[in-house]
Amino acid sequence: MASFFSRISTFRIFLLCSLCFSDFGFLQGVSSLGINYGQLGNNLLPPEKVLDLLSSLRITKARIYDTNPQVLTAFANSGVELMVTIENAMLGQLSNPQAAFQWVTSHIKPYVPATKITSIAVGNEVFTDDDTTVLLSNLVPAMVSIQGALAQLGLDQYIKLSTPCSLAVLQESYPPSAGSFKTEVSGVMSQLLQFLQTTKAPFWINAYPYFAYKGDPNRVSLDYVLFNPNQGMVDPFTKLQYDNMLYAQVDAVIYAMARLGFNGIEVKVSETGWPSNGDENEIGATLQNAAIYNRNLLRRQLQNEGTPLRPKLRLEVYVFALFNENMKPGPSSERNYGLFHPDGTMAYNVGLSSVSTNSATTPSTTSSSVSDFTSSATKAATMEYNQSWVYWMLVCVLSFQVYMRRPF
Repeated sequence: MASFFSRISTFRIFLLCSLCFSDFGFLQGVSSLGINYGQLGNNLLPPEKVLDLLSSLRITKARIYDTNPQVLTAFANSGVELMVTIENAMLGQLSNPQAAFQWVTSHIKPYVPATKITSIAVGNEVFTDDDTTVLLSNLVPAMVSIQGALAQLGLDQYIKLSTPCSLAVLQESYPPSAGSFKTEVSGVMSQLLQFLQTTKAPFWINAYPYFAYKGDPNRVSLDYVLFNPNQGMVDPFTKLQYDNMLYAQVDAVIYAMARLGFNGIEVKVSETGWPSNGDENEIGATLQNAAIYNRNLLRRQLQNEGTPLRPKLRLEVYVFALFNENMKPGPSSERNYGLFHPDGTMAYNVGLSSVSTNSATTPSTTSSSVSDFTSSATKAATMEYNQSWVYWMLVCVLSFQVYMRRPF
């Protein structure tokens, strides 16, 4: 009888291990996926509820656009990796080492290690800001000062500094092997790349294939920008095959860095997404396209893919954005990038709901509008999930039968 109970205990351990290493949960094990948590809305969930939502979706990386104390406090002991942001207007002040030390001491140190701050975005799209000249002169000095402050406080091994760049920094992006930076930014860009190489930090880019399609819908293939099956394109110089624009944009940045003499710096996507609504002249900004783009992007993330140029290095991507934000300026599309409405209900279903337990049900009008065009990519991901779950259940059942049939 003791042997029987021993076998039952062994079976329980085996079952637990099987569940832990299976693909239970749509996003379990997708460590290369993050999401942008913008807060330009007057009707958003409080940070504590946002954390509950992220936990239910199994998302473990998020980016915020400031150092909001409420968010940093709410995310303590959650395990969620946070990228925080220094506003562009602060760069001039923080180029002073003493001011940088005071900023890190008051905005970062009080929250770590309980809050898992892993990255600081020093500005956002500084190279293409309206006040570019002043900002660029302060960018790298501010990064050097903040890096020094982190080192003094013993945080430099845990927190990396970078600055998200718009793809508008590129002079050429097609084909990818022709990638090059604009001449007017090459001087500061070289300084930035030297900093990133020295500190082993990544180059962040905000990449939106949507803008390419919106700008020239007659020449840019919609399937190509949406990750749908398509003929793709072959780089005539490298002969590498590209089946989507996002990967081509990333590789164009890698080639641009190489032209300035910098190889080996990792490229990560700090923003990418697709608006679910827009003004009349915003071609392609539809609920259907947004759902397809993000569904297909999630499928690629499930596979931990790299780009054609770096196929063995998984591409880390932050989806823009978690919520529709009603206070964002600009065209209608700017307020409609969210996967979720401000109250936590889905704007459309991209597959995240398969592990969500406490987000509200999507209104029926939204559900019906997206239910008829589930992409082949989503079906493949769902099939993979179901097959994995069935496989592990079968292994557990067979193992139990083997133990029960053996003599005590």
